[in-house]
Amino acid sequence: MKQFRFLALVLALTTVSISACTAPVSGFDRSPRKEGLEGFVETNDVRLQYLDWGGSGPALILIHGLGDNPHKYDDLAPAFTDRFRVIAYARRGAGASDKKGPYDIGTLTEDLRGLMDALGIAKADIVGQSSGGDEITEMAIAHPDRVRRIVYLDGVYDYSDPEFRVVEKALPSWVFGRPASVMASLDAFRWYEKATWFSDLDDMQRVEAFLRGNVVTQSDGSLMDITPKEVEDARQAAFHTNKRRDYLRIRSPALALVSEHALDVNSPDTQRRNDAIAWEQNYWRPFQTHSVEHLRRDLKNAEIVKIPGRHVSFWLTHRKQVVSEMNRFFAGHLSP
Repeated sequence: MKQFRFLALVLALTTVSISACTAPVSGFDRSPRKEGLEGFVETNDVRLQYLDWGGSGPALILIHGLGDNPHKYDDLAPAFTDRFRVIAYARRGAGASDKKGPYDIGTLTEDLRGLMDALGIAKADIVGQSSGGDEITEMAIAHPDRVRRIVYLDGVYDYSDPEFRVVEKALPSWVFGRPASVMASLDAFRWYEKATWFSDLDDMQRVEAFLRGNVVTQSDGSLMDITPKEVEDARQAAFHTNKRRDYLRIRSPALALVSEHALDVNSPDTQRRNDAIAWEQNYWRPFQTHSVEHLRRDLKNAEIVKIPGRHVSFWLTHRKQVVSEMNRFFAGHLSP
């Protein structure tokens, strides 16, 4: 399943051995974590898992990317409970939500609207990471009365853009796949995730519930992905056939936080580091620039801020800056 995270872009680009990645990285914000209270709603002919951190004030809804689950926000969500009721949910096909199609943007947006209805939320601020940017875009267009403000967490990329196919095809074939031994135990899975996805994260406990939420532990201690491969294939295929984003129709204030890197450009493996740097320079940077300029041109009230770090983890490794930028944005666009 992990090869589909970030729509097959942010992949296993390091050959650091699992045992070499046990030491924590220092210098990051060690902030309190609190898992949200789990619940389920039935809507749009699907059962959706959600996490509710409580809090006082209007609703703030967090949407994860492809191949993820809502526990990826366990570290970020508590930063906003002093002024919002903070909720994240598992999109259909992810986490403990039903593995049931279709997965087109129209259906996913109606899932979001139905979740809000089921939880009694009339209007919300909505945050979308990576492909979660599709739902916040379409929700702001289709149901503008339900949206106050939107925040893209490196979610400005339109994966239905033909240019994305060029970027995707340029990835080396060896970046796809995962050693079978990784699924032998939870410990092996943790260290693989550390080496592959979270090499720059100071404390893996910050994503422990997230990691557990992506797998099922079997009776012999081995693991299997919680989302079957055929479901991941169907979800990814849907992104290529969605309609193009129409930012011109959005009236909500918008903040776009854009990560500095997509890949691990600091890999200790020389060949893979060079591959990552070359791919970013030749393919990713032009596509990122194109995507940001599309937003800047058509969504006039959007604020765009570059944040250090990587696509899959920048709001963890640079939590203070992300929280500060979001709070500044919310304070500058007060809404009833």
